Formats: sequence, C-alpha cells, structure tokens
Amino acid sequence: MPQGKPEVVPKDGLTTRQRRNRPLLAVHTGEMKGKSTAAFGMALRAWNQGWSIGVFQFVKSAKWRVGEEAAFRALGKLHDDTGEGGPVEWHKMGEGWSWARKSGTDEDHATNAREGWAEIKRRLAAETHDFYVLDEFSYLLKWGWLEVDDVVSTLVDRPGHQHVVITGRYAPPELVEAADLVAEMTKVKHPMDAGQKGQRGIEW
Repeated sequence: MPQGKPEVVPKDGLTTRQRRNRPLLAVHTGEMKGKSTAAFGMALRAWNQGWSIGVFQFVKSAKWRVGEEAAFRALGKLHDDTGEGGPVEWHKMGEGWSWARKSGTDEDHATNAREGWAEIKRRLAAETHDFYVLDEFSYLLKWGWLEVDDVVSTLVDRPGHQHVVITGRYAPPELVEAADLVAEMTKVKHPMDAGQKGQRGIEW
C-alpha cells in the first residue's frame, strides 16, 4: 500500500469515508516480542483522539508493573484532571477484577478469565469504550478457557464504533480469519539468543 493507498476498492456500497472509519478488529500474534507494544502504541493514538480506552490484561502477573500501565494510568489521570485525551481503564486478571463481587483470591485462572470475558461482552454490548486492548487474550483460546466461536461471533457482531486489538501467540485461525488487521511478529534476532535477559525500558 504505497502512500497509504489501497490497491483495491471493493464494491461494497460504502463511501470512502464510511469505509475508512469502520471499526477494526486487529490481532497481533507470532513468536517475537512487540505484540503488546504495538497494541499500546495504537492505544496512545486512540487516547490522543479523545477515545475511551479499556485495557484488559489476561496473563501477565498482577504484580508486574509494566511501563505502559504506569503511562496509561497517568494519561487517564491527566484526562480526569484536565479533559485532555480520553478516559482510561486498566484491568489485570489476578489482582481481582474491579467489577467482581468477591476479592481476587480465587486461584482458578480459567474461571477468572471467563469472568473477565463476560465483563468485556457486557461492555461491548453497552458500547462502553472506543478502543479495547485484550492483552495476551489469544492464550485463553489456545488453552480452551473460552470458546473460540463465542469470542469470534461477539467481536464480529459488536455494535457501534468500537476498535478491538488482541495480542498473544497462537491466535486461532477463526480469529485470524475474522480480523480486519493481522500482524505476525516473526523473530529474526533477539538479545536472548546471546544470553541477554530482559532489561528496564525495553521489556518493561
């Protein structure tokens, strides 16, 4: 797509503006690092547009304070204080979903994951956010914690103008087929190949 121009213009009855502004379902998958990083980069652009951001982390430890979380929480506070950008919500499985009636002490991760997905479904139906990041969400499908058909149908049939970005390895074919944008992060080289562990400012 040189200069951002599509090579094909479908005969779908939509105007250029309508087609350009369709809400997207994006999937970032593959073995290489950068899947979540790319998703949060998109979320930054969404925040700058004044969109409501909802981030849901499903696998990363609740004790792991990643840099993106700190940054987005600060951006959410900036919005609350000044009105700049958009509102931000950040939820992590394992710290106790904020909407749960009980404290987050349940060790059944599959149950917690299903609870998180049920809440996302409610939010999609209510058109709560403009931009969703479902971080490491593909693992829930690989592990069989959620039904692929339910996830795909819910995302495809979501109402309104809600963008959704899903990250994680092993995205199932059904999700890839349903998505509008799919990026596969392929490793060419990585510092770990030379025995180097992750470092501040790069991995977190």
